[in-house]
Amino acid sequence: MSDLLKNIDARTKLAGTNKLEILMFSLGKDLRTGRDETFGINVFKVREVMRIPAITRAPEMPPSVEGMVSLRGSLVPVIDLAKYIGMEPDGKPEIMIVTEYNGHTQGFLVKSVDNILRLDWSAMRVPPEMLAAEMGGLVTAITELKDKRLVMMLDVEKVLAETGHFGSDDIIFKSVQHLGKEDRTVFFADDSSVARNQIAKTLDAMGVKHISAINGRKAWDELARMADYADASHTPLKHILQVILTDVEMPEMDGYMLTRKIKSDKRFNGIPVLMHSSLSNSQNAQLGKAVGVDEYVPKFEPQKLSQTLARLLA
Repeated sequence: MSDLLKNIDARTKLAGTNKLEILMFSLGKDLRTGRDETFGINVFKVREVMRIPAITRAPEMPPSVEGMVSLRGSLVPVIDLAKYIGMEPDGKPEIMIVTEYNGHTQGFLVKSVDNILRLDWSAMRVPPEMLAAEMGGLVTAITELKDKRLVMMLDVEKVLAETGHFGSDDIIFKSVQHLGKEDRTVFFADDSSVARNQIAKTLDAMGVKHISAINGRKAWDELARMADYADASHTPLKHILQVILTDVEMPEMDGYMLTRKIKSDKRFNGIPVLMHSSLSNSQNAQLGKAVGVDEYVPKFEPQKLSQTLARLLA
């Protein structure tokens, strides 16, 4: 299985092309529906795929957290994805996908892995409301394969937040300082409802106004409308909007492509773009710089986010 994930770092050349590669996997057949759905995870976030090692059970963990495993001297929490989404699978999981999000390493138990699919972010669509409701908001994007199978991208940030990986709100927002300026506005784009909520709470704690979008395409459409309005009213856009904050992974248009479009439009001159991502690899920060990003901040660290925003907004 290691051959499947060779040269992951080489895949960083996809940045700025609006393309991605996802590892497809199955959680098994759901006995309630009779369906065996296909899910996907960005290859950037996959560190290893292995047979499930011995798991040490731990008390007082959420039901979907199976326990911990030791990987090269580090203790890694293990989450059973089928249990998390409330499935009744036809068998036990057999594979563990080791992932890294924002410096946090964890294992996801799945039934099987398929292959790596390379596609354009424009082929990843926002899920229909019915599907989103059925999955409890857990699916952030969906695409259709040539064989008519649907591949669903899970909001892993939601999984990690709800299994206690990112701490409690009371703790992480405690040190966010009020900016003391009421005429500042930040526009942010993120496909994860958990991430959008945390960004909004950070900006609220800072006393900063904000506008949001659920993906890069919708963000660009709204930003273009704001730029048109600024032109029509003969007002510099930077007087209306002071910072643009973007995630990297988003359906329809990713953060790299969004940044390129912003930086190629002179109407946005003087408005910094801050990239906000759970992709931990330092190369991703370098790639952001390559497409014109002004700053890079990891997700789920409101203190760092607020400090960077305070500097840019000041």
